[in-house]
Amino acid sequence: MSFSIALSGLNASNSELNTISNNIANVSTTGFKESRTEFASVYSGSEAGGVEVVGVSQNFEKSGTVTGTGRSLDMALSGNGFFVLEDSKGQTLYTRSGIFNMNADGVITANSGAALQGYSVDGNNNLLLGSVGTVQISTASLQARETDSIEFVANLDAREQVPAAAFDYSDSSTYNHSYTTPVYDSLGNPHTVSQYFVKGASNDWNVHVLVDGQAINAADALVPASSPTTTDSANFTFNADGTIASGGNYSVSFDPANGANGVTVNIDLSSVTQFGSDFVVSKNSPNGYTSGDYASVRMENDGRIFATYTNGQSQLQGQVVLADFAAPQNLIKTSDTAWLQSFSSGTPVLGTAGSGVFGDLTSGALEGSNVDLTSELVALMTAQRNYQANTKSISTSDQLTQALFNVV
Repeated sequence: MSFSIALSGLNASNSELNTISNNIANVSTTGFKESRTEFASVYSGSEAGGVEVVGVSQNFEKSGTVTGTGRSLDMALSGNGFFVLEDSKGQTLYTRSGIFNMNADGVITANSGAALQGYSVDGNNNLLLGSVGTVQISTASLQARETDSIEFVANLDAREQVPAAAFDYSDSSTYNHSYTTPVYDSLGNPHTVSQYFVKGASNDWNVHVLVDGQAINAADALVPASSPTTTDSANFTFNADGTIASGGNYSVSFDPANGANGVTVNIDLSSVTQFGSDFVVSKNSPNGYTSGDYASVRMENDGRIFATYTNGQSQLQGQVVLADFAAPQNLIKTSDTAWLQSFSSGTPVLGTAGSGVFGDLTSGALEGSNVDLTSELVALMTAQRNYQANTKSISTSDQLTQALFNVV
């Protein structure tokens, strides 16, 4: 009986040595989770029968060290969650390894070639939450967008005096403040809209507009005969507390005369104030842009992925989806630091980083292995002694048996 007990100890120690060796071998593997061998005693009635391995569990509760890499598609998870992948066979995999690249088709893939899964976007680059599919970056050029609105927020200095002479854009003494905004026509050609603010009576202001250096308001100087006019009043007044009372919104129309469509820009001045402080522009947001070529990809910490273009614009391409399980230790291990869903693990719950039960995502970084090398080396020595002790037990039992045979 002692032979079988010692043999069971040898087998169990060998399994533990294999587990520890695997942990040590993967101490530098991105997203690796340490394992431990779990034992149970064996009895036959009241008779001791040795030991057996009842399982090898992984530690998903301990996160690895997050290290910055500077690569835009590297992602590190801290806390609960797995990245979701789909391999070439259509099989869904789950991983903590955040090493991703983009292939020639714009698909974001892991080193194994499996495609990263996430929420897709519609034709207007709006997220389609609930629609999970392969994350793919569009590398096509970005079409120009015609400017049709400008949100302008500024403070007009209430201490300013009314100019003595009639407005003349070439004479700075005839206006109090000016600001120029770049706009674009339907072909992406750049134009400028210059606003000249002129104080009138108390709490009353007028704005005069020049497009590409030419006046378009009939009240302005040097009006080209063919120029259209503003379609709304460019006068506005303020309350005694400095907030706007009336006016504040107007539109400017002009013909680019270069084959592009006529442009009408709605200018929103509803948040402009008049306080006794310097003229300051806090927001100047035209919504148009010229065309641009694909430049790179950018990842946000909430998992949203943007394509950036040479015109300075960004377009949302999708959002990385994460999965979590009720019993992740029961996931089935595969190669390439990935796992498969099992009946015991439960069905995955999907979501995004930083929401619900999901951990945080750090872009431009990787989560290292959670193996503690010092602890593993100590455990390795302990397992080795256990193995030697069981070997000694077999040797001693053999000597006793031999002595018994000699007596007989």
